[in-house]
Amino acid sequence: MLKTNEYFDGKVKSIAFETENGSATIGVMAAGEYEFETSTVEHMTVTSGNMDVQLPEENSWNTYKPFETFIVGKDVSFKVKVTADTSYRCLYK
Repeated sequence: MLKTNEYFDGKVKSIAFETENGSATIGVMAAGEYEFETSTVEHMTVTSGNMDVQLPEENSWNTYKPFETFIVGKDVSFKVKVTADTSYRCLYK
């Protein structure tokens, strides 16, 4: 069964589903700045656009391009900036 999620007044939307490797979402972010919180380890892969990410306890920002993945730990927050609509896949471990 698919489940839709909406965050930040509709500026981030995703569809959740199950894969052979566990839970996942496919989503889109409108241009903007966001701060997300995690409850599991997340493997995020940019699928279109570019995503600037500041991971927990880091002072610098890293840019991720299509098909690049970053991993965020459990029970932390991280910041994201996108300058155009950007899509992603997130696998939850």
